[in-house]
Amino acid sequence: MRSGLSRRNFFGLAALHTAAAYGLTTITAAPAKAAPAEHSPAVVIGTGYGAAVAARRLGEAGIPTLMLEMGRQWTELETGDSNPFCDMLRPDKRAMWLAERTEMPLASFLWFDINRKIDRYTGVLDRVHHGDMSVYVGRGVGGGSLVNGAMAVAPKREYFAEILPSVDAGEMYRKYFPLAETELGVNHIDPDWFETSRAYRYARVSRAHAHKAGLATTFVPSVYDFDYMRREENGEVPRSALAGEVIYGNNHGKRSLDQTYLAAALGTGNVTISTLHEVRAIERAADGGYLLTVRLLDESGETIGTRQLSTRYLFLGAGSLGSTELLLRARETGALAELPEAIGKGWGPNGNVMLGRANHVWDTTGALQSGMPALGIDAWDDPRHPVFAEIAPAPAGVELWLSVYLAITKNPERAEFSYDRSTDSARLNWRADQGEPSIASAKAMFDKLNRANKTIYRSDLFGDTRRFENRFTYHPLGGAVLGEATDLYGRVHGYPRLYVTDGALLPGSTGVNPFVTITALAERNMARVLAEDFD
Repeated sequence: MRSGLSRRNFFGLAALHTAAAYGLTTITAAPAKAAPAEHSPAVVIGTGYGAAVAARRLGEAGIPTLMLEMGRQWTELETGDSNPFCDMLRPDKRAMWLAERTEMPLASFLWFDINRKIDRYTGVLDRVHHGDMSVYVGRGVGGGSLVNGAMAVAPKREYFAEILPSVDAGEMYRKYFPLAETELGVNHIDPDWFETSRAYRYARVSRAHAHKAGLATTFVPSVYDFDYMRREENGEVPRSALAGEVIYGNNHGKRSLDQTYLAAALGTGNVTISTLHEVRAIERAADGGYLLTVRLLDESGETIGTRQLSTRYLFLGAGSLGSTELLLRARETGALAELPEAIGKGWGPNGNVMLGRANHVWDTTGALQSGMPALGIDAWDDPRHPVFAEIAPAPAGVELWLSVYLAITKNPERAEFSYDRSTDSARLNWRADQGEPSIASAKAMFDKLNRANKTIYRSDLFGDTRRFENRFTYHPLGGAVLGEATDLYGRVHGYPRLYVTDGALLPGSTGVNPFVTITALAERNMARVLAEDFD
């Protein structure tokens, strides 16, 4: 339990642990809770960043709220004999959502396939394929907070004002970004410890190379507890970030949403989470509310039943892919036929490009590497090729002489979703050539870095001979853009009491890891919605 844990968070965490311990799919801190009702005044779809903000603020306002989560609950009692998550070097069925093989961002090493066969299960990480683009999403209570690298970065103020000019940037940076950072548990690495930590030797090597090329680096805040990590390195606590745990979840140290916003939401006694509930359809009720068709899953992903739920207030927080698909399906099937044409448009992968560099034999990056990045190369102010590059780990447990980066670029290309009636699903029309501006920006910066250090790119990491991987993203954004598909506070045009509260609101790019922006924007929007839309 992290320091400063509130009474409300304590009760919420207790509810999460109890549900996990007994295999329950209904999570609540309310005493003597009856079986879930088929009507709730408010329903929140999803349990990721925007959804968690919505549920917490609704619960604090005294509004009974039901959250519907497609994945399972991962929190477990810390008995010392089991962990909910597996690590990257020894993946098992918990790693991937309904897959028979892992699908890691780094697919090969020296051209040998490093993915592994696993049993099909409702695991924590999903890779959703859309032709030339695949999207990584988290499955479970906490959504993407379970599987990301914890980098809690706010965008440059000037760029935020550029992508969302109708939002008061002064208010966001004065009020809502600080609020989001506090509630998420954002902390900063001790620079002195960073200089001596064996786990960050890989980052110091990349920093030296960047500086030799005249590039600036910056520490990045995190929702991983750096004090816990220091104790990991000292052998005082069980290892997580230093044990190859990141993309398949962290067993310790990480302040994921189940430890913060969701625990506080449950602690109000007004919020219930139903897991393994996949919302398939939304329609309008006769009384002006909304009817939901929900598919009930077991832990093998099989359908074991359906539920019909009704609500007066509906909040979509299923992520860029999930929220967009629900709205697009509702419009194209005629269930919500008056939804705006802007639904499905304005999507982008946040300019993501992954690459690796081969280091000289004297530039060892270390066998022990923290899975939580703490440093980035900041060239966002470059007038031609703006880039913010995470210095990423390669925690293989042996020396690899490899530096890995996830570059975030300013790519103006956008895609849109269409509805495929034959599969009853949304399909993304992103083309491979739309990623070329991102590759050009990443290449311009890292060519400079390689020239200065006489190093080369690795071409053995992505399953073929490509040096730049831009066929996936961890940062899907857009599909129901603020001010286009919705008003300036996430209210969907044409449908009262229907809201979008996640990354679908952001127009394809934030310039940094987006979860702090999603959280802050949700806080802003919920403050207005609660003040104006509820009796």
